[in-house]
Amino acid sequence: MSKHIDKLKKQLIEISEVVNSFKSEAVQVKIIDKLFDAMSESEKDIDGSGTDLFTKKARKRGDINGDSYPFATGRKKPGATKVLNQLLATDFFDKPQSISSIANICKDNYDSDFKTSELSGILLKLAKEDKLRRERNNDNNRFEYVRA
Repeated sequence: MSKHIDKLKKQLIEISEVVNSFKSEAVQVKIIDKLFDAMSESEKDIDGSGTDLFTKKARKRGDINGDSYPFATGRKKPGATKVLNQLLATDFFDKPQSISSIANICKDNYDSDFKTSELSGILLKLAKEDKLRRERNNDNNRFEYVRA
């Protein structure tokens, strides 16, 4: 077991410079996620059963016991908070955006169909955290969100 931990430590030291060179935390997380996926795929057949006992995906599919649950085979879509944080990492909020335009971009670019009521609380939280500014539009008296 300690051999695997030592190997993992060495690998993490090797990739840390590359990962940390990206300024966006969202990009860093995606890179690490892809690396772990690749590592689990490459070590999947170590026990000879063809399943990875340590991933949620294997447990969710029921592969460990040979069972199959068709309702749990797909990957879960990201939630509104995750999508909004990904959107925050882009230049989308450089211009004021209405909540309906935010919902539309989530649907078009992230395949996530959120109601405006699902987004409003998260947007308010981002405004309170000074990641976004919430401004009232004088034309339609609705709030718009722009990068703080």
